[in-house]
Amino acid sequence: MAEMDMPVAGAQASADNKQMVNAIIASVLGWALDLFDLFILLYVAPVVGALFFPSSNAALSLAAVYGSFAVTLLMRPLGSAVFGHYADVHGRKQAMLIAIVGVGLSTAAFGLLPTIAQVGVIAPIIFLVLRLVQGIFVGGVVASTHTIGTESVPANWRGAMSGLVGGGGAGIGALLASFIFLITSSVFPGDAFAVWGWRFMFFSGLLSSLLGWFIFRNLEESPYFKELKRQQGNKQAKVTKAPVRDVFSGEYRGVLLVNLLITFGGGAGYYLTSGYLPSFLKVINAVPNQTSSLILMGASVSAFFSAVLVGALSDWIGRKKTFLLIGVLAAVLLPLCYLNLAATKDTTQITLLALAIAFIGNAGYAPVLIFLNERFPTALRASGTGLSWNIGFALGGMMPTFVSLVSASPAQIPMSLAYFAVGVFVVYLIGAIVIPETKGNFR
Repeated sequence: MAEMDMPVAGAQASADNKQMVNAIIASVLGWALDLFDLFILLYVAPVVGALFFPSSNAALSLAAVYGSFAVTLLMRPLGSAVFGHYADVHGRKQAMLIAIVGVGLSTAAFGLLPTIAQVGVIAPIIFLVLRLVQGIFVGGVVASTHTIGTESVPANWRGAMSGLVGGGGAGIGALLASFIFLITSSVFPGDAFAVWGWRFMFFSGLLSSLLGWFIFRNLEESPYFKELKRQQGNKQAKVTKAPVRDVFSGEYRGVLLVNLLITFGGGAGYYLTSGYLPSFLKVINAVPNQTSSLILMGASVSAFFSAVLVGALSDWIGRKKTFLLIGVLAAVLLPLCYLNLAATKDTTQITLLALAIAFIGNAGYAPVLIFLNERFPTALRASGTGLSWNIGFALGGMMPTFVSLVSASPAQIPMSLAYFAVGVFVVYLIGAIVIPETKGNFR
């Protein structure tokens, strides 16, 4: 693999402050806009469940919506394969631009869909097909945003950058979705939200397409990728024509499989916490929409700081020790938070527990991005990182669906969440034990 290690020195030498700042902004906002589009569904899940997947059991209706969310996650690996190949062969920038615009447009299209009361069973079918399309673009965003940022910053910032992009971007995306939810709930209060409000929530996806276009069109390419292309042009480095195939073969197949233990645990932890909070507050705590949106905005800020702090911690003590520490804390604290949140009606206590759940859930995957980047060389990094992240998060993203399915009624959801949280972080800890320390292994 010596040929693939060569771009490091040249890439570091060619990076400048303007390129670095632009890459940081693009990576963070790219992932934030992507998560903004995904979070819209989570915020309107109870309403969408009743309109597209009606059931006499609210938990089953909610499970169907989370099932549609899992469908999108299952398509993300395909998106990573397509866009990851493009990013590794042709560059990170163009892959990011196409993917983020595609996500925004497909999100806005949900606002145009007829409901099951209007067209019958065709409504949920169209809904699920559109979710499949959206999932491909989401996978493409991961392959590009999760590489260009860390490839553009100094070595001692990469852990913090990992948290800033992965968790910070998610926090900003959730904050934007909370803000849109607050505005929409105010404009369409009460029953009006179930008629028009949810549609305008989806229409806001057009904002992410427009912002993505203006942010990414003038972005410079990653210095690591530019150096790799220079060396390939001079025949100093190996040309990889099929990076996806290389990830699934030889030594990297084993790397990919071990990575999934971490990405599954981190992904499931995220979707069982920040991902489930909007529904938890509405179904379990019966918090009004406007109050819920304010709590969720606070939870997004908590998630942001958690991700950056824990990512920076991995620069200090290493990736492996950070995974072990967070895994133990999450397995112990999350069940307590869920059960206490379900038992209280006090708004202050609900807010504090929601902040704690968001903090813990986002800590779990804060160092994952840089850990994956360090597991693959530049010529395979977008494909390897994208596939490892999206396969693991696709599997982890199914957990909220299973939580709703195993809960005979909404009252059982908190205990189900507690059990699932322990289970997924046990898997996460197994991964943390078997992986090598990767800090400093950026090729």
